[in-house]
Amino acid sequence: MSFKLHELRPNEGATHRKKRVGRGIGSGHGKTSTRGHKGQKSRRGYGELPAFFEGGQTPFIMRIPKRGFKNPNTIEYEIVNIKTLEERFEANAEVTPEILKEKGIIHCVSAVKILGNGELTKPLKVKAHKFSKSAEEKIKSAGGSVEVIS
Repeated sequence: MSFKLHELRPNEGATHRKKRVGRGIGSGHGKTSTRGHKGQKSRRGYGELPAFFEGGQTPFIMRIPKRGFKNPNTIEYEIVNIKTLEERFEANAEVTPEILKEKGIIHCVSAVKILGNGELTKPLKVKAHKFSKSAEEKIKSAGGSVEVIS
């Protein structure tokens, strides 16, 4: 079966005649041209509104609360004070992020910083990602050692 270009036509019911509105009362689409009476949808230019337009109410993007910016490259340190080390560890003990997690002092091992709040009387071998100057001084003055994990 061969087709000729001039014999091609769309399937039955696939095409519709164009609705001619505003062409008199007898057409059934006269006067208000199927738009109803008054209101924004009856006015000219209504179809040109952006898809996100909400009819004049405060837009959704302005209604939701602002929460700021979170830098994905920021390193969030788990903080441990000297007084916690004093309470939880014996003299000459080794303190590492893994041991701190086992004892329930920190939640995750990713980055740990030791701060100098409190007093230290016993020597400890402390390994952490960061130390404050005062913490470093207190650990060394108590006879302990400090090692920075990279």
